[in-house]
Amino acid sequence: MTARRRLGLAVVGFGWMGQAHSRSYLRLPTLFEDRAYDPRLVICSDTVDARRHAATTAFGFQEATDDWRPAVEHPDVDAVIVCAPNMLHESLATAAAAAGKHVFCEKPVGGTPSQTARVEKACRQAGIVTGVGYNYRFAPLVLYAQELIRTGELGQITNYRGRFFSMYGSDPMGLLSWRFLIDQAGHGATTDILSHAVDLALMLNGPITRVVGTGETFITERPLPSGEGTHYDRGQPGDPTGTVTNEDYFGALAVFANGSQGVFEASRAIVGPQSQMAFDVYGTKGALSWNHETLNELQVFRGSDPQQGYTTVRASERHPYHGAFVPGDANSIGFEDMVAVQDHEFLTAVAEGQPHSAGMEQALACVSVQAAMLKSWETGAWEDVVSLRID
Repeated sequence: MTARRRLGLAVVGFGWMGQAHSRSYLRLPTLFEDRAYDPRLVICSDTVDARRHAATTAFGFQEATDDWRPAVEHPDVDAVIVCAPNMLHESLATAAAAAGKHVFCEKPVGGTPSQTARVEKACRQAGIVTGVGYNYRFAPLVLYAQELIRTGELGQITNYRGRFFSMYGSDPMGLLSWRFLIDQAGHGATTDILSHAVDLALMLNGPITRVVGTGETFITERPLPSGEGTHYDRGQPGDPTGTVTNEDYFGALAVFANGSQGVFEASRAIVGPQSQMAFDVYGTKGALSWNHETLNELQVFRGSDPQQGYTTVRASERHPYHGAFVPGDANSIGFEDMVAVQDHEFLTAVAEGQPHSAGMEQALACVSVQAAMLKSWETGAWEDVVSLRID
């Protein structure tokens, strides 16, 4: 059995994703017996009383605080998990890096590309292990798709289509939470959901060199929240409203370094697709398609047998990590299982002192594409993707 390193964890921001990661840390010892770490929930920081209470009573954190500084600086903490709103990411992650803590930050690592670049520099200079919340990378069938592409099963890739269509912002009565405000969330669809589609494209198909794109805000006014409203909460007709200040939609064409052509779309205000984080990859010998809404299925077309058409591959214990959750064939796993795989990979990297992917390097590559897309929206022209790395 692998010798295990005890890792103290601080979670900053105890909303949906902070709780999802915390549940994951509690589960990991039951899922991965041969692991290099033992997680310990040391301290949680959140400004909401009820969340702090839940952190200590339901999740088992030793401490909870309304100030993030004691969490970041705690002597028993080895890694800080940043799950606060986007525009707080930079101050939290750079403070954690300065304190010598390893950093896992929910994407997009700040609300703007320039913030991500500054965080990447701070973490690189601190020499710490980093992780970023691109959790869709860790779906077993996405990892299998990566293997098919890497081993040449699809031949030379010619076309790539990535998208994230979500209905969370389609209701005009949905509250004007921080996600809809550029001063709190940064950019909209490009930051929140398109980042996932771009990250998977970079993972599966390599660097992007040129883009052209456009965006739109379809719902320009939303009801103001009273208290702690989220983007899933709803106001009522006649409620006071405020102005949405970032984009609902973005679409782009792209050229990859391998010569393939790409199409990207993301919308938080579309009606129909509910959580369609999806990709299609086309090559000279075959093709494949995956959609998070059916995350336990992968559609595969093999050019060697075209009459068969697309076939459905169902997730099983033969695919990466799937067997840690359920045995056999076609027994489903879910969203938080992807989070658990991601957290396992990150904590393994911390325990072994090895780089983790996706980390700040991958986040920088993603926002470099985003910056070119946003510039193209402004100029109306094709723009080159230039790395935002700060030396």
